[in-house]
Amino acid sequence: MSDWQQTTFADLETPVRRKEAPPSQGSTASMSEGYSLRPLGEVMRLDIQRTPVKPAATYRLAGVLNAGKGVVDKGELYGADTEYTAMNVLRVGQVVMRKLTAWEGPITVVPAEFDGFVVSNEFPTFSLGPELMPDWMRHVCRSPRLWAEMKNRVSGTVQRRKRLNPEQLLQIQLPIPPREVQERIVDVLDAVDDQVTALDMEADALRDVLRRLRADSMTDSSADEVRADKAFSITMGRQRSPQRATGPHMTFYLRSANVGYGTLDLSDVLEMDFNPSERETFGLRYGDVLVSEGSASETAVGMPAMWRDELPAPVCFQNTLLRYRAIQGVSIPAFVKHWCLWAYESGQFRDVAGGTNIKHIGSRRAVQMLVRLPNVADQKRIATELDSMSEVVAATRAEAARLREVRAGLLSGLLDRSIDIESAKLGV
Repeated sequence: MSDWQQTTFADLETPVRRKEAPPSQGSTASMSEGYSLRPLGEVMRLDIQRTPVKPAATYRLAGVLNAGKGVVDKGELYGADTEYTAMNVLRVGQVVMRKLTAWEGPITVVPAEFDGFVVSNEFPTFSLGPELMPDWMRHVCRSPRLWAEMKNRVSGTVQRRKRLNPEQLLQIQLPIPPREVQERIVDVLDAVDDQVTALDMEADALRDVLRRLRADSMTDSSADEVRADKAFSITMGRQRSPQRATGPHMTFYLRSANVGYGTLDLSDVLEMDFNPSERETFGLRYGDVLVSEGSASETAVGMPAMWRDELPAPVCFQNTLLRYRAIQGVSIPAFVKHWCLWAYESGQFRDVAGGTNIKHIGSRRAVQMLVRLPNVADQKRIATELDSMSEVVAATRAEAARLREVRAGLLSGLLDRSIDIESAKLGV
């Protein structure tokens, strides 16, 4: 791991320090007190520019992402294709929010590249007063504290239709530091964001290398080509039945909703009655690979993940999944995992799937797929190389996630002054 990945507050160009004790009585303000809370209406104002929609004109349409993640280009809008008679115009440096589902944090500052884009009247815009830096407000829009305040003020009866009106947003009170402090806060947060972005780019590049290595290994023409059922034991899961909702042998089971790309989501695992013989047939062992057998979404067909005994045995699986298991003396679990990942990444699983609205692989098609199967010794070598690269990718992703956690608490700490920016010039 490179030196710049080992990020601490001390690594940042703008120094920050975590305050452990309040200042002396001679100081102007206690850091634990934070900055004064002020309504947003004191430092910004509703400022909507409307433009009439002309049938013969073309407009650049924008949307606002949740969690303060910014503005998104939604393509061109032809005036003749919309019932709107007028649209709101975005201007650089303005705050724009979506009134609908405001508890999801759809609020941000308009960047220069979106100046002149249009949005519907569901997206009010606000101009900042001289006390606020647009870049500082951009970071505030990514604060869970602001989203929570927005959520507390939404109105309406149906959850997904609740709205936040502009007046309600302007009532929210937030700590407003001086512009000089805002500038230093922006420097710190931008530095963290730059490192997160760099880590994400590095992880994506490493992932692409891993996929190329995996594809080369799984398509090596020097290995024998065999049917999949000669390389792996492939079993379809048990049909779910309402009659099995209760019984003497209640057992956890996995379904396609639990399987992601190389990962398992075990936050919602269901139970069903599996008798002892069924547990033997449909039970999972360490190293089994579960493959999503069918889905209305093509990107989900064939999605694989390895079972690593994350839950106490017995655990079984439903017929929305295929179980791939290594055959002793023929294949090893780690090779099975990487073959299934390659078959998903390369689209092999999707190519063999049948059906119209919902694509299914099915056990009959699965067993007829062809596998380039090296000898067991070569499988171990290939799996070791690919696992090592996978660990590097995972470590880089984990470091990016750690920095995101640091960043999430950093703005809050800077505002309540439990973390303070060292600046003799500012006298804070």
